[in-house]
Amino acid sequence: MRRTKAEAAETRAAVLAAAEKMFFEKGVTSSRLEDIASAAGVTRGAVYWHFASKTDLFLEVYNAVQLPLISMLDLEQAKEKGCDPLSFIEFVAQDWLELLARDKQRQRMLTILLRTNFTGEMERVQAAFDALDAEQTQTLIEIFGKAESANLLNPQWTATSAALGLKWLMKGACWEWLLTGQKYDLAEVAGLGVKTLIASFRKTPLPG
Repeated sequence: MRRTKAEAAETRAAVLAAAEKMFFEKGVTSSRLEDIASAAGVTRGAVYWHFASKTDLFLEVYNAVQLPLISMLDLEQAKEKGCDPLSFIEFVAQDWLELLARDKQRQRMLTILLRTNFTGEMERVQAAFDALDAEQTQTLIEIFGKAESANLLNPQWTATSAALGLKWLMKGACWEWLLTGQKYDLAEVAGLGVKTLIASFRKTPLPG
């Protein structure tokens, strides 16, 4: 039984790896389960044993990458260490840029997302992404709201406009970097943009 479970896990891992590679190279729409099965060295039935559809397979590939998420719990833990909300947001943004710059798997996953039109059978994927994006945006607004309540936020910004401004900067920088062949140092160039934007959010600049 242990061997059977181990073999099943091995098959599942092989299918996920083959799917990620094919989604990246051929696109999600052009990738057939039969081709993924062949690339993984398994039968089409083996793929369906683990995944009910290409949509389910794609979601598993996406979840396996574990893209970082921002949370209020992380903020509370940072506050215990003396980090204010704006400094926390800057740290998280810079950390994400550095992670993306060195992690090839995350680069492939984001590139797949950029290239894919999630319609038809993939509409369920788009709905899941939209829900996650809305949740993360709301969390970001709440964190900026904490900064506003602490009298840290520059009056020219609201919690919502600051959250959206940062979100658009991060997405735009990452998307351009991926789509133009990674022609610049993402962590350095986009990181400076984040640092400058966060500084404009702050009512009173930090010393130095």
